[in-house]
Amino acid sequence: MAPPPPPSGWFLPLFFLLSLAAAAAAEAAAAAAPEEEFTEELLLRPLPDRKALAHFHFRSSAPPSAAAGRHHHLFPKAISQLVQKFHISELELSFTQGRWNYEQWGGFDPMSTSNAKPPGVELWAVFDLPLTEIDATWKNLTHTLSGLFCASINFLESSTAFSAPRWGFKLNEGNLRYGALPREAVCTENLTPWLKLLPCRDKAGVASLLYRPSIYKGYYHSQKLKLRSSKSLGIILDQTLTVVLQPNTVSSKQLHSTDRQLQPSWSLSDLFNRKLSGKCLVSRSSRIFLEIDKGIVDKLNESEFDVSWDNEFFVLSTGPDRVIKELNNLKVQSSSFYEYDVNNYSEDMPLDVGITWKLPLIWSCTPSPYHTSRFLMGSGNERGSIALSFLSTNLQKQIFGSSNDCSIKAVVFQVVPWYVKVYYHSLEIFIDGNRKTIPEVVDQIHVTPSEDKLLPGTLEMLLKFPCSMQSATLTLDFDKGFLHIDEYPPDANQGFDIPSALVSFPEFSSARSYPDIGSSLGSPLLQNFQEGGIVKSYTEVLLVPLTTPDFSMPYNVITFTCTVLALYFGSLLNALRRRIGEEERELKKSAARRGLIPLLLSKLRGQKADPSQSGSPPESVRSKLLLKVIFVAVVAVVFHYLSNNN
Repeated sequence: MAPPPPPSGWFLPLFFLLSLAAAAAAEAAAAAAPEEEFTEELLLRPLPDRKALAHFHFRSSAPPSAAAGRHHHLFPKAISQLVQKFHISELELSFTQGRWNYEQWGGFDPMSTSNAKPPGVELWAVFDLPLTEIDATWKNLTHTLSGLFCASINFLESSTAFSAPRWGFKLNEGNLRYGALPREAVCTENLTPWLKLLPCRDKAGVASLLYRPSIYKGYYHSQKLKLRSSKSLGIILDQTLTVVLQPNTVSSKQLHSTDRQLQPSWSLSDLFNRKLSGKCLVSRSSRIFLEIDKGIVDKLNESEFDVSWDNEFFVLSTGPDRVIKELNNLKVQSSSFYEYDVNNYSEDMPLDVGITWKLPLIWSCTPSPYHTSRFLMGSGNERGSIALSFLSTNLQKQIFGSSNDCSIKAVVFQVVPWYVKVYYHSLEIFIDGNRKTIPEVVDQIHVTPSEDKLLPGTLEMLLKFPCSMQSATLTLDFDKGFLHIDEYPPDANQGFDIPSALVSFPEFSSARSYPDIGSSLGSPLLQNFQEGGIVKSYTEVLLVPLTTPDFSMPYNVITFTCTVLALYFGSLLNALRRRIGEEERELKKSAARRGLIPLLLSKLRGQKADPSQSGSPPESVRSKLLLKVIFVAVVAVVFHYLSNNN
């Protein structure tokens, strides 16, 4: 058969041109498509009570994609698979140690509104699924997150541990689930998987400042993961870590600012025991902000000092690259941000930004409209009361003026375990010491009663307080339930936790205004501050003691029963297997063969050896054995009879 003719000379050049055109088209399509991005930022702020706030913010974003198994360059693949598998629209998971001090650290700014979380673990998620599939998906989600973050989030799987709020926590269409574990401990086992979601982990960039001993010895520590998913925006993942630290300086002492002492001077090396030597190479932007609070700016304006990085009250260790001013509704400066671009620093010239105080300064952070607190009333193991108190901060006078005709709305969201049986009809409201009827204060209320071992109780209330109110108290009576012995935790005598209640003020927004910056700055942290949110605060976790059984009784019964059985069967087997005739012969032989030492002792004492004294008579042996067997048998019969009657 003849070989095929060789290809013509024009085929190879044409194939080469087509390949170049296809490669150019692919590159153009890749350039036109949005890419994954990663940004890292750090916010530092001095606090009035001689402490320092550090807020780490990392954002990873993935563009929308029709492919389910796409390759990710920067975005964590585990989070992408989580969103696709469970059809999550929004999710927020926080691990918190300590409690945010709303009186000292502020309650009206975006930091306290978005990043102040209750102690322990808090998880909520919004699903894009039919309502009938949400509960099963929530259970699978808790197990996945438990393995991903090395925590006990799987305890939220049970229907007694999560709730479905309507509007008290977040307005939804019934596709939101909420759960909290107040007693969950937070440690490095939770921080390590959280850091693994970052492209550079803690090896480079802003995350390299996360020195474990400095973080966990702070007064407050909260790490949060929040993601949003949509077909138009893709997936946006925000990872934040908020810590309140005591500056590690020799001159700093535990003195309150009212003692007219200088605030402690600090820097990055004082707070985290290291300096910042550069950014994460794959990050689009890397910035550090040092914020001067509104209270400090007001003090500088009163003293007619310039709000600069070097003034009469303080000086920054490094000159900022940019100054960003916040303006309030009256176009008056409220706070200042000093921006540092990490791109300008390296290992040869590390960044160690800090603040040094020159004169004593006393200021306060803007509080929320009301300071809220919650406590228990009553005594005993049968019943009690939950009290929620509101104490006015007179913030409404600065906003509404001295008018007494206005009102302030407050939304209360509370989840109560099923073993705390709350009587919602016993709600009593006292305003400035005077009892009020429920229609006078409560505008809207939604109650989900608890079911024994099935559902927790949920309370959602919309309250309306007059602006002239200085204090208010709400009380609810409850009975303490009984648990099965298998339902008690190992530390049952410590008590049982009631999760923190959430109090929000829908008429107040914590959004900030920065006219000097636009979308070109590309700072997710400041964008979140501009978006803000409603002002809200969490109350304390309540510790309720319940009636606990004597857990030592099963141990006592087991040990006593085993002892009696051992004595009975041991004596019975001994009596059945003993050969009395052989024992008698052995006793006679031993009496005949006396040892050398007894003979010598008897010779020394001048006594004569009597062979009959070496053994006991057979009749006494038989009687003793018979009495033992009868006694053990009687004890066993009596014990068996009593145990059957009980």
